[in-house]
Amino acid sequence: MAGLLGSLTGLGGGFIIIPLLTLGFHVDLRYAIGASLVAVIATSSGAAAAYVREGITNIRLGMFLEIATTAGAVGGALLAAYTPTHVIAVIFGIILLLSAGLSLRKRQFHIERTSKSRLAEQLRLNSSYPSRNGAVDYKVRHVPGGFLMMILAGLLSGLLGVGSGALKVLAMDNVMRIPFKVSTTTSNFMIGVTAAASAVIYFQRGYVDPGLAMPVLVGVLAGALLGSRWLIQSESAWIRVLFTVVLTILAVEMIYNGWAGKI
Repeated sequence: MAGLLGSLTGLGGGFIIIPLLTLGFHVDLRYAIGASLVAVIATSSGAAAAYVREGITNIRLGMFLEIATTAGAVGGALLAAYTPTHVIAVIFGIILLLSAGLSLRKRQFHIERTSKSRLAEQLRLNSSYPSRNGAVDYKVRHVPGGFLMMILAGLLSGLLGVGSGALKVLAMDNVMRIPFKVSTTTSNFMIGVTAAASAVIYFQRGYVDPGLAMPVLVGVLAGALLGSRWLIQSESAWIRVLFTVVLTILAVEMIYNGWAGKI
């Protein structure tokens, strides 16, 4: 379920995996983050392959923004070693609430056809995606602003062990003004690289337990592959509502337990 919802929304499965492991299975938060990072890599790999094959993902834009997310992810992973787990839990809960609001918010289907960004033109970030009526062209705007948000997304990814898809989708959808399907699929393409940069730090510190990470990885990968097929066909409104409800419940639990020092 985590892989399925993470793939459909572009937010990554870590937003569900970490609360379930810590609250439901009483796994230490740092080991839950280690398992989540491995699972996020699987989510990105499983979903991204299908999206790239369909021609929806903006690969050039994703690889450019990965420079920012990777740098932020390494910094976040290093910072996590000096941050108390209950503080991480509270921050995680706040980010969950942000993700819940983002997933429930009605998205405006906007396509920028006129670009004022010379940087986007120089880097050849403008592209198109397939639709039932043929290829749809779009323009990328506000490249520096999107790049800065990606650094923050990477920082949170390394600190919290998630793909930070919420900020990635927010940056591409609202700041860079590209279509929602492109934002979601490009986010899925990017989160694996971001998580891999953080996972190296957690692995070196012994927080990646194979006995925990492997079954989580297998389940998440299966869900991600299923979710990628659904998203290509249509965007299901009920899944977004379900995802928001689950995130809200988990957010309240994480904030409460973190504030009470139970994590």
